[in-house]
Amino acid sequence: MTFPATTSVLRYSAFASRLGGGNPAGVVLDASPLDEQQMLAVAAEVGYSETAFVTSRDEQRRRFTLRYFSPLAEVAFCGHATVAASVALAERIGPGDLVYDTLAGEIRVETVADGPGLVRATLTSVPTRSRPAQTAEVDAALSALRWGKADLDPALPAHVAFGGNEHLVLAAATRARLADLDYDFEALTAVMKIHGWTTVHLVWRESDGRFHARDPFPVGGVIEDPATGAAAAAFGGYLRTLGLVAAADTIAIRQGEDMGRPSDLIIEVDSHDPRVRITGHAVPIPG
Repeated sequence: MTFPATTSVLRYSAFASRLGGGNPAGVVLDASPLDEQQMLAVAAEVGYSETAFVTSRDEQRRRFTLRYFSPLAEVAFCGHATVAASVALAERIGPGDLVYDTLAGEIRVETVADGPGLVRATLTSVPTRSRPAQTAEVDAALSALRWGKADLDPALPAHVAFGGNEHLVLAAATRARLADLDYDFEALTAVMKIHGWTTVHLVWRESDGRFHARDPFPVGGVIEDPATGAAAAAFGGYLRTLGLVAAADTIAIRQGEDMGRPSDLIIEVDSHDPRVRITGHAVPIPG
């Protein structure tokens, strides 16, 4: 597969304020000459879990069309690649509000300067929803994860949550269980494809306002995502559905720590609003 020689790929690490943490994403700010197969080829060459492609732009209105590709397929929405693209745009056209048209719907992002050389982005998700997972869904996922039902926190029931795409949410009973992740890649891929899940969002509750997370992403061709904005949005909807948030709550999610890529995501959840706000930084990756 060939693509225009002028195609320029930027690389950013999202949900981190310094190099060494966060989730790397590719960003192509001018993908208008590329077709779907070429975008997929670029994403495969970049090799990150997601690459964001700006396929049309109206800088005066600050409105863009954004598409996302993993090395294996297109996905409807990706939070960390949205943050990466937003910071890249803010560095070039100035901080401010951005609007994206995506396959998942309209996504609005606020970008602000947050210290020397640092931009903070806050995206508002599409409306989220969450439903209890069926027994067969949970059993199949646990088998592929090599977990047992005793490994789950009974206070946080398994759900399938949506924040642009669907994620199975499973809560570990202990931090040690979350840290010990050694799953069957092919088996979990098969389960996720059957049910249409983008990741399995594994969480452990440190406190009411702080969770730790891990996100296996075998359907995207990678073992694990170190920061997953779409899953964080879905998780916010999960917490709202379970009645675990007040009128407006801020929740901190620590992800990527067990991979050596610590990432910090802040979600704002309102019990009266199905949308979730997700905040993080992104920093350019040199080279």
